Amino acid sequence: MPVIFEMLSYPFMQRAFASGLVLAALLAALGIFVTIRKMSFFSDGIAHSSLAGIAIAVISGLAPLPVALTWALIVALIIWRLERSTRLPSDTLIGVFFTASMALGVVLMSLSRGYQPELLSYLFGSILSIQTRDLLTIAVIAALVMIWLILSFRQLTYLSLSEDNAAVSGINVPVQTAALYVALSLATVLGVKILGIVLVSALIVIPPAAGRAMTGSFRGYVVAALVLAEIMMVAGLTVSYLYDLPSGATIVLIGTALFFLAAGGRWLRTVLTA
Repeated sequence: MPVIFEMLSYPFMQRAFASGLVLAALLAALGIFVTIRKMSFFSDGIAHSSLAGIAIAVISGLAPLPVALTWALIVALIIWRLERSTRLPSDTLIGVFFTASMALGVVLMSLSRGYQPELLSYLFGSILSIQTRDLLTIAVIAALVMIWLILSFRQLTYLSLSEDNAAVSGINVPVQTAALYVALSLATVLGVKILGIVLVSALIVIPPAAGRAMTGSFRGYVVAALVLAEIMMVAGLTVSYLYDLPSGATIVLIGTALFFLAAGGRWLRTVLTA
């Protein structure tokens, strides 16, 4: 306990914990539908696509986070539109925009001379460098997405299980799908600030995957995913602070350990009850 009090005595750790706890819950909640719909590649693709937005901001002298959010939103809506109009699979479209945006980001960054610490923080995450304005941006967007998520939870569940049945039940499938894409792209870019482009999809995938391994009911699955996401964040930040380790990578490794514990526990229960 004294270690916790010591950590939280620093303003930068207070901001790190506040933003981490908010985003862990948000990304895990969205991750529930991501795993059900088997669209984990979407979040990974959006995260990598945000590099172009970050590069545009860096060479223009603008704040990277708003520009990256705008870029991710545009990419998500273009993917949604092309998915409906061309009938191409979403993973194909994501792959196109993933590679194109990454290439554009690399080319734009080559035009900017000198060392770019801001770019590195977005590539690998820098939760300890979050400023008050970043925290406010995260809080506002996360609150809006969570309100929409709570109000649309039943529709999203039907939609994720079967689009045909959702349409028959009166759910506006195109609108809800577009809203999910937008929410996921915004949350993913916010998470990039914490875990980086390389690791952010882990916070979307690992807690729901571990939660699914722990319980057989959907309600238990949702609760377990959210609780494990918070444990993953708190434990990762604490361990990184104690041993001076990279925070993003430590959070992901803690989450991976939780997943293996959950999967191992399920396997052991299966063996014992067989």
